[in-house]
Amino acid sequence: MTTTGEDHGRALTGPWWWVRRRSAVFDGGLALVSALECAAEGIPFARDAGIPASVGIVFGLVAGSVLLVRRKWPIAVVLVAIAITPAQMGFLMGVVGLYTLAACELPRRIIGALTGMSLLGTAVVTFVRVRQGMSRGDLTLGDWFVPFAAVTTALGLTAPPVLLGLYVGARRRLMESLRERADSLERELQLLAERAEERAEWARNEERTRIAREMHDVVAHRVSLMVVHAAALQAVARKDPEKAVRNAALVGDMGRQALTELREMLGVLRAGEDAGRRAASAPLAVVGEAAAAAASRVAEVEGAVEGPCLSELDELIGQSAAAGMVVDLSVEGEVRSYPAEVEQTAYRVVQEALTNVHKHAAGAKTRVRLAHRVSEIAMQVENGPPPEPASASAAGLPSGGNGLVGMRERVVALGGVFVSGPTDAGGFRVSAVIPA
Repeated sequence: MTTTGEDHGRALTGPWWWVRRRSAVFDGGLALVSALECAAEGIPFARDAGIPASVGIVFGLVAGSVLLVRRKWPIAVVLVAIAITPAQMGFLMGVVGLYTLAACELPRRIIGALTGMSLLGTAVVTFVRVRQGMSRGDLTLGDWFVPFAAVTTALGLTAPPVLLGLYVGARRRLMESLRERADSLERELQLLAERAEERAEWARNEERTRIAREMHDVVAHRVSLMVVHAAALQAVARKDPEKAVRNAALVGDMGRQALTELREMLGVLRAGEDAGRRAASAPLAVVGEAAAAAASRVAEVEGAVEGPCLSELDELIGQSAAAGMVVDLSVEGEVRSYPAEVEQTAYRVVQEALTNVHKHAAGAKTRVRLAHRVSEIAMQVENGPPPEPASASAAGLPSGGNGLVGMRERVVALGGVFVSGPTDAGGFRVSAVIPA
């Protein structure tokens, strides 16, 4: 694994201005070698200058040890190297100083100016020394050798460290840029992961709400009819055996239908859990692909499970009529097909409204109206007051208060309008309009 910029910043363990301890040790070693070199070169400098050799050695030690601060003050190191060039001292310090200067984050004009000064100083000193050697007869070459030696020596001691420093500095800046980009990408991936988790949590909550509505609609309606038929079966078991048999058959059919619908919904739920478990174990790099695959699988599963439609309203009302409810259905407008979610919502609204009549107004006369309009479909379920106020409680039908909330959520989710409330006659009315 690579080390990010933040981890790299926390890993600074060197003393003072050094990044690492090994950098401090390396610079200390260079400074020691440079100090020894300058001390050795200080002896002939002291002899030529007519000063004690100890002074030349001390001067060389002090000048050479300046290399210790090359990372902190590279300009000072180069200036000291240029200053002691006439004394033919500090060759190592000059080379290392130029390399450090070129590799640092300094303006190019400063690097160019100091490099030119070092190049000019080395060329002048070399020119003078070579010319003095030829004057003393140490060299017998032609006059052309003096400028050639000066230029060659100056370029040889200046160009390689500067070019190498520029290359290393550019590569270091590139690596730092890549490290910062990696940090930025890592932060973006973390942000995307957090947002994906938030969206997944929102989707899970929405799915729980949807499943709760479906479970409520299926269980409440079917079980309410089963309870009503069971109560009627208990009342007529001894008086009318044939009617008791019919009621028992109806209870069995209701139970099988409820089990079938519950099994279908649980199958969709289990398929969604398996898809979520597989997506949770996938790496972050394939989250998009896994999400798309999961969405397509959920769409296939939901498409495979067909929900109720408006053509099944007759059967729904027939079941309520078989349970003893006096219910009338009227249809207005031209019957046509709608999107599946619209038909399912309209069916569930009528179903839940009839279930509420069974619970709270058993025996009340109920009227169901369905209107097919140009750009919408409207439905209304209205019941009168129950003939016996205690009939609902006598049937033992509990109420959780979630039916109206679920109907409103379904209709509003499709951009429709839902209204419910008591009537002046003492009954209850449920009205909904859904865009088609």
